[in-house]
Amino acid sequence: MRTILYDEHVKMNANIVDFHGWDMPLYYESIIKEHMYVRERCGVFDVSHMGDIFLTGSGAEESLMKLFPSDISKMKEGDCLYTAFLNNDGNMIDDTIIYKFNKEKFLCVPNAATTDKILDHILKNKTNNCEVKNSSSELSCIAIQGKDSVNIMKNLGLKFPDFFKFYEEKGMIISGTGYTGEIGCEIIIKNNEAVNLWEKIVDDLKKIGCGPCGLGSRDTLRMEKGMLLSGQDFNSDKNPYEASISFIVDNDHNYIGREKLLSNQKPERIFRGIIMNEKGSFPRHGNLIYDESGKEIGIITSGSISPILGKGIGLGYINRNESKSDTSILVGIRDRKFNGKVSRPRIVP
Repeated sequence: MRTILYDEHVKMNANIVDFHGWDMPLYYESIIKEHMYVRERCGVFDVSHMGDIFLTGSGAEESLMKLFPSDISKMKEGDCLYTAFLNNDGNMIDDTIIYKFNKEKFLCVPNAATTDKILDHILKNKTNNCEVKNSSSELSCIAIQGKDSVNIMKNLGLKFPDFFKFYEEKGMIISGTGYTGEIGCEIIIKNNEAVNLWEKIVDDLKKIGCGPCGLGSRDTLRMEKGMLLSGQDFNSDKNPYEASISFIVDNDHNYIGREKLLSNQKPERIFRGIIMNEKGSFPRHGNLIYDESGKEIGIITSGSISPILGKGIGLGYINRNESKSDTSILVGIRDRKFNGKVSRPRIVP
């Protein structure tokens, strides 16, 4: 599948790759250069592959209360909320952002690879008087990330949204959200208006020596900030306590997987960051983590180089009693073990 902005990516000589069935740009110039655009000034991402599922009607809020461990009833109009869909075992099927328009209208933004699965999950578990519409093929999404995103929005004549708040204007949904750990916003827009908006943003970015960013820098940016990647850091096999996002859990209501989740609040392994100490040691998904004696104590689920630290970094699951920050560990990369240390998931403050 191609996003509406596909031709714009090709025109800019982007390196196009398959991403869960979508043709997406890995990078335009280089992963590190685009990473630094966002950390130092600003960059823009095409994230139109993300899903857009609307729930409406008098049963919408009740349905979401059943579907999520988070208390949706506490949301105010115009709020965004990070949470996750759970299965009957209390494990995460997918994480998501929920938008509340009012008590009878919500938007759920699942990940690209899980949109169909999540749609089916919602339809099977929704209560009566809740209508579900999958608008994923009708809407595009453009993410402007970095401190200069405030000025980019001003140039577009748009108000910059508050953190995890959203508003509607000219048919767009504009939210103070992102996947980079920097100040920024995401604009959900009709497909036929997306290219024009994209071109305006790219033109403004070029004036400050920045530009569009691909999947590669999106991945390194989120890793530095300890953000989970659905299908890689979890795949219906980890619960919110294991993934170190227990803040999404509110046990004052009944939801799918509640009983199993309550019985596993202190799992053996928890999600942590890893910072490598040796040059040339770049962890990858599946690399094992060992204590200093060589005993296996965990596994890397995401790994790369941190352009900010200039070191290899990783995210993964490690035995709880070995998870304290600065604990010395070893990571098996290829045919040898490299020195590193444990960090909180947010590796770069």
